Amino acid sequence: MRRLYHMPLSPFCRKIRLVLAEKKIEVELVEERPWEKRMEYLRQNPAGLVPMLKIDDVTLSDSGAIFEYLEETYPVPPLLPQGALAKAEARRMAAWFDDKFQREVTVKLLYERVNKRIMKTGYPDSQAIKDGSQAIKYHLDYMDYLLDQRRWLAGDVMTIADFAAAAQLSCLDYISGVDWAHSEAVKDWYAKVKSRPAFRSLLADQVSGFPQPDHYADLDF
Repeated sequence: MRRLYHMPLSPFCRKIRLVLAEKKIEVELVEERPWEKRMEYLRQNPAGLVPMLKIDDVTLSDSGAIFEYLEETYPVPPLLPQGALAKAEARRMAAWFDDKFQREVTVKLLYERVNKRIMKTGYPDSQAIKDGSQAIKYHLDYMDYLLDQRRWLAGDVMTIADFAAAAQLSCLDYISGVDWAHSEAVKDWYAKVKSRPAFRSLLADQVSGFPQPDHYADLDF
């Protein structure tokens, strides 16, 4: 039994979905709404967050811990490069998107526009949205700088850093929150990731009340 408890527009869940698909690990997707605080779910995952992965008798939570487990137990294809320094850089960049990008951009755009409505916790904060729209430009500029020197975000091979970034941006792209004209290099990089077979299930996601924009599933934008 392999099950991934997830939310369609959670970047952390999307990151793990990409890892699973890239490694050709088939799982059943089970949508979980953490704010409902189901006791059965909390007994398995006291943090109450998503994603949670169940593989036979193993239950794992936290996207970072899940990734490390999958990388150790399903090493092909690798999503960490060879060498201690290269691994550290891939992990650093993955953490950049899981933490800094998440706090400065995704929380202020996606959560304000979508999660508040789904959870019925109030109206979007216009100042937060304005701040997130400004902050994403800084992050796109940083990505542009990196891609000017590297083939991928953390070096010359695709790594978990690219999946962490693509997971965040794909959620924002679902709500038309990314100005792809801001950086041609970032747009080209995203097109490469987006065209991978691992990305197909993400492009098929449909969130009730929030239809996909026309360009979302278009591999050529």
